[in-house]
Amino acid sequence: MEAGGVAGDLGEVALRVVQCRPDRGVEHMIGCHPDESCHNRGMEHDGFVVRPVGRVESALTDRADAPRQGDEGAPEAWIVFEERVAPALADLRPGDQVLLLTWLHRADREVLAVHPRGDRSRPETGVFSTRAPDRPNPIGLHRAGILAVDGLRVRVGGLEAIHGTPVLDVKPVLGAVDER
Repeated sequence: MEAGGVAGDLGEVALRVVQCRPDRGVEHMIGCHPDESCHNRGMEHDGFVVRPVGRVESALTDRADAPRQGDEGAPEAWIVFEERVAPALADLRPGDQVLLLTWLHRADREVLAVHPRGDRSRPETGVFSTRAPDRPNPIGLHRAGILAVDGLRVRVGGLEAIHGTPVLDVKPVLGAVDER
């Protein structure tokens, strides 16, 4: 499958998420990036397909320039959604706090342990105890405030995801139990 390069063409872009099966010679398939190709090389694998609902448009284009967390100086960004999910945007409003789930498409899926925040003076730690982007299944979790909604485009504040990052889902931040 060839990856599409624009948010309006996301129907042709899918993330093939597979369970690595070294005993069967399965390679890791990667999330499609506009400049990359996703395809099954005919190897046996267990997995599923996740279709992005949108993509991030951001001034951040290089992982090295991105803050580690959104509250550490991340810029505003646009989430550009695919037409097929337009009804799902109906009740999003400026001022809402949301959780964005993304596919960290430039992550290294072989990494299992890191020095937290890249600080070599700290002991190596398993990635499941960190927020490191490099991990076996690089799903990003970002809390962001909605600043504007313009059709299929939603402006959010403080998003550390880089330009082109696929958005998998959007969920509201829950308030107190009596507010749900």
